[in-house]
Amino acid sequence: MLNRRDFSRSLAGAAAASTLVRFAGADALKAAPQAAAAGAVPFRFSVMLWTVFAGIPFDQRLEKVSEAGYKNVELTGEFGRWADDDFTKFNAKKHELGITFDATSGVRTGVADPSAGDKLIEEMKPFLDTMGRLECPTLILLSGNKIPDSTPDAQHNACIDNLGRAAELAATHKISIILENIDPIENPRYYLTSVAEGFQILRKLNNPNVKFLYDFYHEQIAEGFLIDKLQKNADITGVVHIADVPGRHEPGTGEINFANIYRALITANWTGTVAMEFRPTGDPKDPNRAAREIEALRIAREQAIQAATTK
Repeated sequence: MLNRRDFSRSLAGAAAASTLVRFAGADALKAAPQAAAAGAVPFRFSVMLWTVFAGIPFDQRLEKVSEAGYKNVELTGEFGRWADDDFTKFNAKKHELGITFDATSGVRTGVADPSAGDKLIEEMKPFLDTMGRLECPTLILLSGNKIPDSTPDAQHNACIDNLGRAAELAATHKISIILENIDPIENPRYYLTSVAEGFQILRKLNNPNVKFLYDFYHEQIAEGFLIDKLQKNADITGVVHIADVPGRHEPGTGEINFANIYRALITANWTGTVAMEFRPTGDPKDPNRAAREIEALRIAREQAIQAATTK
């Protein structure tokens, strides 16, 4: 017999599975891997590693990502304390699995600080060397927080100037730059909370080595109108982040219509990276958590393929 906790957990799991199947349909999900293998979608899929497989060694986390059907991983500075042997070991595992570290954040200095341009460049220099060791081609930069004695115009212009300097330096390492926004609920002190302003900054900068990270989770909370901004700015969008609202859980658990978003990406002939940055629903203390997270990632990827290829 089930106790109340086990019974509730079973109901939660069944509800999540039902939501995922309703999103695309059971037959469609079975066909999705074949569609991907045939090159049906022009964009790549990635996993934002901080959201899944916590508490196990890094190389085992890469194995779980591969088991879920992904070949790209986005990092947030997990390598900060690696020794030389760690770089060797984890790069070897990455090559064995055919995985790419497609992007990482980790530079602390924000681009929106008018007085921090030199500091940003000095911090980037050793970080770019580390990215070379990771064979990682894309650096995610943040705006940083609002400056109390500055103005919005000054911080807006600082983003343009500092991104230009950062892009020039990064280009010498054959690395590109991505600018990310964060919603004001998650961080009310953060400067760049508006995707619309982010696109304005990139239009003014007009540097092909700098694109935008369009996080649908953050923007749904901040301003909405997700698809309109995507359609108008697909050419300067390099990465999109996927998580539903509320809760930052998998697509189909909240209010965002991801099927329409995926179809909009296809219509725009977009060739960037779709990075899953959601925390799968379920009990985080579940001893079978890794298996549940693998399944959630697998289904999310297959949903995207099916939605994007269904007219």
